[in-house]
Amino acid sequence: MKSTIRYVGLDVHKDTVTVAVCERGTCAPGNVGTFPSGWMVLAKQLKRLGPPESLRCCYEAGPCGYDLHRRLRSAGIECMVVAPSLVPKQAGNRVKTDRRDARKLARYLRSGDLTAVHVPQETDEAMRDLVRARSDSKKAQQTARRQLFHFLLRHGRRYEGKTSWNGVHFAWIRKQHFEHSAQECVLSDYLETVEGTTERIRRYDDDVARLVPSWSLSPLVTGLQALRGVSLVSAAVIVAELGDLRRFDNPRQLMAYLGLVPSEHSSGKTERKGGITRTGNAHARWVIVEAAWAYRFPPRMSPEIRRRNELAASEVQEIAWRAQQRLYRKYRKLLGRRKNIQQTITAVARELVGFIWAIGQQPNLLAS
Repeated sequence: MKSTIRYVGLDVHKDTVTVAVCERGTCAPGNVGTFPSGWMVLAKQLKRLGPPESLRCCYEAGPCGYDLHRRLRSAGIECMVVAPSLVPKQAGNRVKTDRRDARKLARYLRSGDLTAVHVPQETDEAMRDLVRARSDSKKAQQTARRQLFHFLLRHGRRYEGKTSWNGVHFAWIRKQHFEHSAQECVLSDYLETVEGTTERIRRYDDDVARLVPSWSLSPLVTGLQALRGVSLVSAAVIVAELGDLRRFDNPRQLMAYLGLVPSEHSSGKTERKGGITRTGNAHARWVIVEAAWAYRFPPRMSPEIRRRNELAASEVQEIAWRAQQRLYRKYRKLLGRRKNIQQTITAVARELVGFIWAIGQQPNLLAS
């Protein structure tokens, strides 16, 4: 006898999980209940609903990560991790509870109106944790530098050098002295914090360089480094955040996933387009936009870019060189139309995504 398919919505929190279930032919989902978080408790409740092959589960992506998804799949239960921003919402519904959220997920899972997020492999997620930790350290470094700069500025200490935060600048900071001991303590603490975050970033860079060669997606990281503006760390961030680029059928899908396509609100004969949507993966989008600034300059092969190209296949090298030529022309053309610099760089970044996608489709990314 064929088992009845049951659609299970899970509203997952740190301490509790609320379960709702739908069946084909029923009008509305029913609640099973709210239980303490923990795999053994949830597995016991799901077992009561039927055999694993008859269950279809889903929950929203969030701070609890993908551990529940992996446990459900290992138990033979089909599971979808849902993009929270793409769950349909009723404009007039002003009541939100865990039970309602679970029932809504179960109902939309049954109707097929949910959008799944990409669940990375555990090794890919580990590399993503590493590059995101480096990003957090970079933000901490920027905050620490800003605090130290503003402290010195408040007391009339202005650095006249052309380049900040190099050896000469740090030597100038260490020569600053204050009359009050409290201010000396502040200066010492701010300087120590800046140096500490800089050392953290250096350690993370060393870890990335050490671990990438043993990663299954290492060939893609090497291939992307053939592009101008994409260093080892930048390539590692892009690959860790996006995974295998062959999962995108065309470059437009990847552009939309990164939130680099124009927003639009058109109706009837009225057509309104705005700035980029900024949806999807913000980490990868930021790195690609930063890389796009390198295409302000005429195409050339610097010694560093040439060294990185020698590691990539000839097909990848050709794509990278075409990117330099096309994106530089794009940059000059848009500036000629009096576009502001940020709009121009964003447009260049969008086209750069197309070249990134093209490299990701190559079967052989490494030089033979």
